[in-house]
Amino acid sequence: MTKLKCIAVDDEPLALDIIEDYVSKVPFLELVKRTENAIEALQMVQAGGIDLVFLDIQMPELTGIQFLKIANGKASYILTTAYSQYALESYDLNVSDYLLKPIAFDRFYKAVEKVHDRLKSHPSSDSTIQSLFAAAPAPVAPVASPIQDFIFVKTEHKIQKIELDDILYIEGLKDYISIFTKNERIITLQNMKKMEETLPKDQFIRVHKSYIIALDKIESIERSRITICSKIIPIGDTYRDEFFRHIDNKNI
Repeated sequence: MTKLKCIAVDDEPLALDIIEDYVSKVPFLELVKRTENAIEALQMVQAGGIDLVFLDIQMPELTGIQFLKIANGKASYILTTAYSQYALESYDLNVSDYLLKPIAFDRFYKAVEKVHDRLKSHPSSDSTIQSLFAAAPAPVAPVASPIQDFIFVKTEHKIQKIELDDILYIEGLKDYISIFTKNERIITLQNMKKMEETLPKDQFIRVHKSYIIALDKIESIERSRITICSKIIPIGDTYRDEFFRHIDNKNI
């Protein structure tokens, strides 16, 4: 079986040791290079043939964020860092995952499995990726795994990761928004327009100037009201037609 070709970039040898050990335990990964030199790693990525990069953020000469901007989308990236404050910026650069040190193997495996599933569902023109799945029989009805399944938001004291599947609805207030999940309410300084643009449109829809809802969490719709977990959410006149068009497409 052809494996995903990986490189690990970190200025701490111990961190590289851990990544090398973890990669060796995953059948679909192959570590082709470990390096403390970010510029060397960048040259490898730009040359092509690298599928996945484990990338530290705070490094001399070239930071992980600078690396991502220069690489400009070549390869997939999992950030490995001790600093949570870069999560939001890295998310905007479309990293696959953000692992905080010390990294547990189960969390590492979940991250690389997500990359593996995404590349399988959305193969690129890269010859390594094409050859990885060329021998596999095509499924009768392939279902692509979503590329985006979480968001990062700034709260008062930290940057918090939220799984999209946990979100019930989002309420916009004057200077902030409240994200209601299955287990908690998360308050963040953000505007509704930016949140609406960030969320996948096949999973979330704006139904009012103050509400965005998760479509799969709707329990019932009665006239101009939506019920989600006993919460009554109004449907605004501006959003009514688009919402019901979306719902009609799912009717049976």
